[in-house]
Amino acid sequence: MFHHPLILVLDNVRSVQNVASLFRTADCAGVSKIILGGITPAPLDRFKRPRKDFAKISLGAEKVVAWEQVENLTPTIKEYKKNGFQIVALEQTKNSINYIDFKITKPTLLILGAEVEGVSKTVLKQSDICIEIAMIGKKESLNVAISGAITLFRLRDF
Repeated sequence: MFHHPLILVLDNVRSVQNVASLFRTADCAGVSKIILGGITPAPLDRFKRPRKDFAKISLGAEKVVAWEQVENLTPTIKEYKKNGFQIVALEQTKNSINYIDFKITKPTLLILGAEVEGVSKTVLKQSDICIEIAMIGKKESLNVAISGAITLFRLRDF
């Protein structure tokens, strides 16, 4: 469990499989809530019916993890920032710090970005800090659900 509330924000993550996996991980890690931004698929379809493809992967986590869907993350992030949350993006930037060196010291929004483009520039500008998982191999990044799981469990332990 996190010592401070942690809300996971998904910025235009397009894959149902990745989002459903992150719901399951969020439940296991003790995340307070998930905010689905932009085109990120939700557990319910546009007719508010449960998505079978989502539920097959999340295994019911969508029923126990609080979530909301917003078209534009900017006003949502501003509101949380106004309420004392720190805004943390998991993204490789020139100013990113190693996620191992980051500790949650107050309520936090942890933002994960789209599979190819990463966290959008608009959202990065609103972030207080960027953290990244150092890569050793030839590939520059991990799958968003994998990197989210690694980060959530690392941050939870401290």
